[in-house]
Amino acid sequence: MSVKSIAAKIFAQIVHAQTQKWAQQPEQTQQKVFKQLIAAARATTFGQDHLFDQIKTYEDFAQQVPVRDYEALRPYIDQTVLGKSNITWPGKPLYYAKTSGTTSGAKYIPISKESMPFHIEAARNAILAYIHQTGKADFVNGKMIFLQGSPTLEDKNGVQLGRLSGIVAHYVPKYLQKNRLPSLETNCIEDWETKVDAIVEETIYEDMAVISGIPSWVQMYFERLQQKAQKPVGELFKNFNLFIYGGVNYEPYRAKFENLIGRKVDSIELFPASEGFFAYQDSQTEPGLLLLLNSGIFYEFIKTDEFFAENPRRYTIGEVELGVNYVLIISTNAGLWAYNIGDTVMFVSKKPYRLVVTGRIKHFISAFGEHVIGKEVETALQLATANSGVRINEFTVAPQISPQNGLPYHEWLIEFEEEPTNLSELSEQLDFFMRQQNVYYDDLIAGKVLRPLVITPVKKGGFQQYMKSIGKLGGQNKIPRLSNDRTIADALLKIENYD
Repeated sequence: MSVKSIAAKIFAQIVHAQTQKWAQQPEQTQQKVFKQLIAAARATTFGQDHLFDQIKTYEDFAQQVPVRDYEALRPYIDQTVLGKSNITWPGKPLYYAKTSGTTSGAKYIPISKESMPFHIEAARNAILAYIHQTGKADFVNGKMIFLQGSPTLEDKNGVQLGRLSGIVAHYVPKYLQKNRLPSLETNCIEDWETKVDAIVEETIYEDMAVISGIPSWVQMYFERLQQKAQKPVGELFKNFNLFIYGGVNYEPYRAKFENLIGRKVDSIELFPASEGFFAYQDSQTEPGLLLLLNSGIFYEFIKTDEFFAENPRRYTIGEVELGVNYVLIISTNAGLWAYNIGDTVMFVSKKPYRLVVTGRIKHFISAFGEHVIGKEVETALQLATANSGVRINEFTVAPQISPQNGLPYHEWLIEFEEEPTNLSELSEQLDFFMRQQNVYYDDLIAGKVLRPLVITPVKKGGFQQYMKSIGKLGGQNKIPRLSNDRTIADALLKIENYD
């Protein structure tokens, strides 16, 4: 065992002990974070507008500060972007993370000198948690690849601007630099397909040990590796045994990945966003991701079925229940306050607090009152294809409200590695597992308001072609698992029919 491996194990033990300290005192930890945030922002424009000097308790805060999304907070953020100081957080941001907005073009998410270290520490601690639990540390000596956005940054009124993954690329520790691929030159390539081809050229003869990225785009990298080498990825990279991912659920991709690799590999799931690093997988045996309660973020939760009510109740960490779907609300040391990031979560443990990401509050199907969420369609697909040999490349679900014949239905647009010989059997299985999970959907099928779901196969590469057509191929971009309208579905069908 190398010196680096031994050091990693010792460091993992230290970080584990530190994590246990705050994880075993969740409410006290969050209360401490809350007080620090309020005190730090008291003299800012936002703090003065919302009477932070009068806030003594969480109840005061909930009364003074309404829940907002980006559009509602935008008047304050726009002032910051124009170069003003002390608007929502003391001073100016260290960076802006640029993300795609659905209603207003680009969004500029502030990252402060106080919040930036937590983005880095959380990713590091996720790996250390894996080392502590499994005892596996040899991979720290191997080559590592992080499929991410370009590290090239722009200037925005004196503040550096870029994609989060590109910003984070500037903080890779020196002891990992010589093991890290791709090169800076390749990482700066903007066109995703050109970049993936360049990464393949750089890595195909290297023995990669750790690979990290969003599953859909890592899959594209693996496919091109296999196509060029004419052998499984696991034969190319004999020491590849750890996949680190975030952004989407890995389970729908797992069978395809294992086929591309040629064997199973361990994985670590992360829950990062431009707004903060919220959770990571701290256990290889227990479900869920450890919610980071000590990372400069104060969390609130609103039940999804109450979210669109006029005055929904806001819950703190000590009030959440297991098995309930919540909208995640955050206040951060980068100056976001009672901010709705759009993600929905469900707690699976309270000792410690672990959660699963269930989807997006805007990504659902309820065209008929069925309230279907992302976690339900992912779980149904996982159960329906388990042990069947069916491998899924990508999928999305949309309602078909006005079919030419018969009752409305949910249409599942699925890109298969190889189309199953019996689609109707798979459809029946999917529908069965959907009805098991969602009582509203079950009632609509039983009451003949909806007919059972329909699978529409999408040609190979169809999803990538669609993402390219809207300028979102690669990087941090993801296909929504489900939509309440047919924008994505109809665009995919046009691509299918046009070709």
